[in-house]
Order: sequence, then structure tokens, then C-alpha cells
Amino acid sequence: MSDTYVFYLNPFLMQIATALKILNPVAPTCQAAKSSSQLQLSKPKMPNRRFVNELSDGEAIEQVFLASEKQLRTNRNGNLYLQVRLNDRTGSVTSMLWNASQKHHDAFDNGDFVRVKGTAQLYNGGMQILAKQFDKVDSSEIDESDFVTLSNQKLESMLGRVAELLRSMSNVHLRNLAECYLVDDSFMSGLRSAPAGVKNHHAYHGGLLEHILSLMEVCQLVAPRYPQLNVDLLLMGAFLHDSGKIRELTYSPDLGYSDAGQLLGHLVQGVSMLDEMIAETEKQANEPFPVDLANQLRHMIVSHHGQYEYGSPKLPMTLEAITLHHLDNLDAKIHSVSKLIEEDVNKSSPWTVYHPSIGRKIYKGNTP
Repeated sequence: MSDTYVFYLNPFLMQIATALKILNPVAPTCQAAKSSSQLQLSKPKMPNRRFVNELSDGEAIEQVFLASEKQLRTNRNGNLYLQVRLNDRTGSVTSMLWNASQKHHDAFDNGDFVRVKGTAQLYNGGMQILAKQFDKVDSSEIDESDFVTLSNQKLESMLGRVAELLRSMSNVHLRNLAECYLVDDSFMSGLRSAPAGVKNHHAYHGGLLEHILSLMEVCQLVAPRYPQLNVDLLLMGAFLHDSGKIRELTYSPDLGYSDAGQLLGHLVQGVSMLDEMIAETEKQANEPFPVDLANQLRHMIVSHHGQYEYGSPKLPMTLEAITLHHLDNLDAKIHSVSKLIEEDVNKSSPWTVYHPSIGRKIYKGNTP
């Protein structure tokens, strides 16, 4: 981790930083930084660029997208077709190439940029692309800004705010634990890059950080209304609840699941990461971390989905865990529904198309 994240290091934090070997005594000079930036030449934007959220039914498509979730599948008649998830900074769309072969499948990999020729089609409440051709495109030919949802400046700002909120906690054990996360280069790099999901809410690079920060801010707003809540515990739970997604998901550059993520899931991985950080905290502080406090943090991670059928091995059983579950669900739902409204293909209607996944249409309101 760069010293961008370290605003203040007391002796305890200096021990952590030294142990993790993250302090860099030589900062880059302004001149060096300036020279480096001068070498970064922006690429020209593609003419008539059409993003995923702009596609309309029946529109002819010839655009470059980032490919993911590529599969060679068999239809009900036994014929092969190629299914690919196509992504840009505004979202993603499924594309199919009928009468495909292994040759079509092997022409590009997940994470490659591909130029797609085909037709956009409204199907089952969502947009898809019926492809006629996929051609691999060299990354030097694309404008990276077309595929970046959150800018570097935005990401740095969010990281700084997360650190500020964690360092505001009054509980010294939680504050020391938080510092072990904040000065861990691998963790912070993953937090900066990981999505919160592959298809659902915050499914883009940096989406996990955005979701975690949003949830932490909501906790800060709600907690003063309920003095019986432990604010520090709730805030730390919000920071940790989805931390396992850093290991569960892959995101370089296309989004997917790691093998460990498929086998274990982010709840198990989040608890495992917490145990590693508690051990590091005990080592640096030279004192044991409170057992009950550790168990409450573990419980908040494993119970935050709220129900057994949603993957939680335990139901929320503390005030903070119950609060975390509902606020997490609130943030995810608001983001997901907002995206459905933003990407809706019924531009002239006050209602979205019907969405089978949520069993309803969404009322957008009448525009004056």
C-alpha cells in the first residue's frame, strides 16, 4: 500500500507498517511524476460510440466491448452457439452467436476486447445482442475510459474516506484491527479494484469499495438515532461484511469467480481474512484481542445475508448484526433498482419493462 492511505502512524501503527514492509522512504519527486504523466497519451474515442445503457431494440451494432463469461453451449436442437457477456463502463449485456463452432470460441479469451457486429434485441425484459461476428481488438486501439466506471481520483477519495471513518472509532481494539487492514497492501489493492458482484449490484471495478463506503456512511447516519447500538461495532461490521469478495471474485480485467470463491464463498473467506488480521493485531499490540468482540465481528460477516435461503449459515442475532443486514440490503436494493431505471429500454414510458428477477415493473414517474 502506498503512503497515500497512512494519514498518521502512532508507534503501534509504525510496528505494523514495518512488519508488513509497506513504508517507502523515498517519495517520487514532482518532476518525476510530471514526466511520467506526460508519457500517458489518451487514445481517441471511437466514433459514434454506443454504450450498453444506450442500446435500443432492433439497433444495428458494431462496437467494442470487454468479453467475459464466454461459453460454447448447445441449444435444444443440438446445435452449438457462443454466449458471451459484453461489458463497458455503463453495464453489461449478453450476446449470442448462433451456429458457432470451437473455432469461434477459441478466437478470443475472457478479458479480451472484441468488436461485435450484430443487432440489439429486447428479450424477456432485458437487452441482448444477436451477434453475427466477433473480432478480437488490441487493447492499444481502445479508449480505456469507455470501460472504467470509477476514476482513479474517485477511488482515492473513497479510500481516504473509509480510512477516516475507521480511524474515528473510539474502541482501541477495533481501531488497531482496522489499521492492520488499512496498511496491508494486498488487501487495499483488492478493495480498490474488486466489484461487489459479477452481475448484480455494484458489478464493476471499485464497486465493492463504493458499496462498503456507502454502507458505512449510512451506518453513521442511522446509529445516532438508536443509542442502544454500538456504533464502532456496526461501522467495523460494515467495513468487513463483504471483505471476502476480494478473494471470492476475480477482476483482472473481466469479472468472475476464483476457484476458492466457488468452493468457499465470501462469508467463509471474510472470516478467514478477519482471523488473519486479528492474529496480526495481537502480534503488533502484544496483547490478546477480546474474544467476545472477535466473535461478534465473525457473526456479523456470516449473518449479513439475513436468511438461510440467501446463504447465511446463521441468522442475525445481535442488534448490530440485524441493523447491518437491513442497511446492507437497503444500499444494494437502491443501487440495483436505480440501475434498472437508468438502463430501461422503455424510454418513452413512465414504467420500466417487467423484470422477472424481482417480479415487477418499476414506476419511473412522468417527466414534465
